[in-house]
Amino acid sequence: MESVLIKNVLCLKGFDAKREDLLIEEGKITYGKDKSGKVIDGRNFAAVPGFMNAHTHSAMTLFRGYAEDMPLMEWLEKKIWPLEKKLKPKHIYAGTKLACVEMLKSGCTAFNDMYFEVEQIAKAVEECGIRACISSAFFDFFDEEILENSIKRVEKDLKLLSNRELIIPAVGPHAPYTVSLEGLRRAMEIAKEKNAIVHFHLAETEREVLEFKKREGKSVVKALDEIGFLNSRLIAAHCIWLNDKEIEVLAKRGVSVAHCPISNAKLCSGVFKYEDMIKKGVNVCIGTDGAASNNSLNMLEEMKFSALIQKVYKNTPEFGAKEVFKSATENGYKAVNLRGGKLEEGYLADFSLYDLNTVSFCPNHSLLANIVYSASNSVVYTFVNGKAVVENGYFKGDREEEIKVIEEARRAAEELIYGD
Repeated sequence: MESVLIKNVLCLKGFDAKREDLLIEEGKITYGKDKSGKVIDGRNFAAVPGFMNAHTHSAMTLFRGYAEDMPLMEWLEKKIWPLEKKLKPKHIYAGTKLACVEMLKSGCTAFNDMYFEVEQIAKAVEECGIRACISSAFFDFFDEEILENSIKRVEKDLKLLSNRELIIPAVGPHAPYTVSLEGLRRAMEIAKEKNAIVHFHLAETEREVLEFKKREGKSVVKALDEIGFLNSRLIAAHCIWLNDKEIEVLAKRGVSVAHCPISNAKLCSGVFKYEDMIKKGVNVCIGTDGAASNNSLNMLEEMKFSALIQKVYKNTPEFGAKEVFKSATENGYKAVNLRGGKLEEGYLADFSLYDLNTVSFCPNHSLLANIVYSASNSVVYTFVNGKAVVENGYFKGDREEEIKVIEEARRAAEELIYGD
């Protein structure tokens, strides 16, 4: 692998910016003067750790703008699930590839995905050169026969996802309202056996939490804890409707939580207890959710919205850039057991170079503040595993290549929604 030296670049290390020569060797970050490989003049660039989108459904880029301004369950039952029944592997491939390009161009270097047809997701991921934790989604709808069939598919999918350089295998039991406790227990059992991550929706709406307690006679967190489902393998998305004691249980068990503020606001699901989670020691990450409920996969937007809504919710102006930036970078990588999300010696070379000669970076009193609150469309390079997958602002440095991805996704969406 060719080394890359970025000379005199403004590096965001921790929360402070410092000009250094940043060197990439063997897919890792180091600092030095080696000039045997490619050299980039970094005077007009800022190097920023790559974002880890901790919860999304990448292929749902095809649903962007399709179902708007509806409550979650109505949105799922009347719009999303009926359309998903029509999905073909080629649709998932095209939608995922569009998502990968969108994320890479906004500084996202890794994502945690839950969807169907994992082979198509993996194909798109590898072609785009992004890093991904891919979970094979399953539902059993409290039916034993469906559960057994789902388990067989999940085991097959985990095998398909194994031993791939940029891919982390995962299991994706959908949610407590679509998967039985036995299904969840089996999912975690398989994850432990195969050393996989578990990706799950938890306590997204009040209705979900109340209905679970009515059905099972206990809270969802208590029930999950009793079956051993809560542990450091788990990335639980949303986690809005939890009380203080339940948050403490998540922290004690080492569960990572994926906060999705824009989706939660759009679907009127509620406001995340961000500060409470952090104070109790939960590893809080940030995700976009799918483009069907966001409508973007832009982690820059997600960080800004996350910080601002917490200021209003808690009336705490001090909460903001540092917390959300750490959640979007270092914490996300930690959740999938990767040494990334920081511009430190020996960390994965997953980062982006932003153009400092743009309006959103002028003036540059604080690089951190500009990244969280004003940066937009200013990514010039994105590196994943030391390789430039965005160059000169375009996917693979080629505008025509980017247009091909967009056109293929457009055709897939039209065919899916309107027919052949």
